[in-house]
Amino acid sequence: MESGCVKKKLLTVVVVTSLATLGLAILVLLTSDTTEAPNIQSGTNQQAPLNGQVETVARGNGAYIAYEDGIIEKTSGDKVLFFHAPWCPQCRAIESDIKKQGPPAGWTIIKVDYDSSQSLRQKYGVTLQTTFVKVGDNGESLGKHIAYNEPSLDAVKRDFLD
Repeated sequence: MESGCVKKKLLTVVVVTSLATLGLAILVLLTSDTTEAPNIQSGTNQQAPLNGQVETVARGNGAYIAYEDGIIEKTSGDKVLFFHAPWCPQCRAIESDIKKQGPPAGWTIIKVDYDSSQSLRQKYGVTLQTTFVKVGDNGESLGKHIAYNEPSLDAVKRDFLD
C-alpha cells in the first residue's frame, strides 16, 4: 500500500514539473523577439549587417542604424554604439523609445547585437546589454553608459548624450 502512495506522489511530482516546464517554454517562446537572430560568421566576431532587420529611423538630424563593419568610419557626426540583445526586455524598451521618438538630433545610434559581437564587447569593455558607448570617427571610445536600471531613451539622453 505505501509503495502505491509513493508511486502516485512521484508520478504527480513528475507530471506537475513537466507541465510547469512546458508552460515556461511556451511563455519564453511567446515573449521572445524572434525578428533578430544573432548573425555568427565563421572566423570573425564582428557582427554582419542585419539585412534590414533593424528599421532605419531618421528624424530631424538623428539616425538609428544597424552595425556593420566600417560603419563607424563611414558615419559622420556624433555616434554611439547601442549594445542590444533581442531577448533583453530593457533593450527592447529602449529600442521602442528610439523608434517612437526618433534618435536625438545630431546623434547616430548604431545598434550592435550583444550576443554575436564579442570582439566589439571586448574592445569597449562591455559586459552588459543596454550599454551605450560614444565613439569617435576612428572608433575610439569617448565614454560609456549602462541603461539597464533605467531603460528609456529619455534617461540615456539626460544622463549620457546631452
